[in-house]
Amino acid sequence: MPKNPTPRPPGPAPRERPLLDDVDRSLVAQLLRDGRTPNVVLARGAGIAESTCVARVRSLRERGLLAGVTAEVDLARLGLPVQAMVAIRFSGHLRADVDAFAEEVSGLPGVVATYNISGTYDFLVHVAAPTPEHLRDFVLDNLTGRRGVAQAETSLVFHVKRGTDVLAAAP
Repeated sequence: MPKNPTPRPPGPAPRERPLLDDVDRSLVAQLLRDGRTPNVVLARGAGIAESTCVARVRSLRERGLLAGVTAEVDLARLGLPVQAMVAIRFSGHLRADVDAFAEEVSGLPGVVATYNISGTYDFLVHVAAPTPEHLRDFVLDNLTGRRGVAQAETSLVFHVKRGTDVLAAAP
């Protein structure tokens, strides 16, 4: 190594890697359609080698973009044909009450998901039940009497149609 190396002008500023490149987008799109898609099919669809595909999917998981793979269950065929969104409004906004509500309610039988939201209501609770009577009992026994709950409004879900191109909205 020379004693006084010739100073070099600085190179271009490092470019920030896009959150998803075209290959990542292809893999995510395929997995959104079917989370069980085999690696060989994913690789072929993205136009990359199978070993590269394994590494890319692993990277998507490690970066937190693929949080998991779940089964989409037909709740009616499972014996839970009545679905509802229950809007919950709190009387106050004590963090302990809000956190406890989210933790406890999400673990109750029949709860599909809980959403902590802004606006008039504080939570939406997606519930599935075998009958309207079971739904009523669930709301009365598990939601309206909880600490901090001031109001619950139940709306029946008649039909669910999932979005098909959420990836197109990503930057």
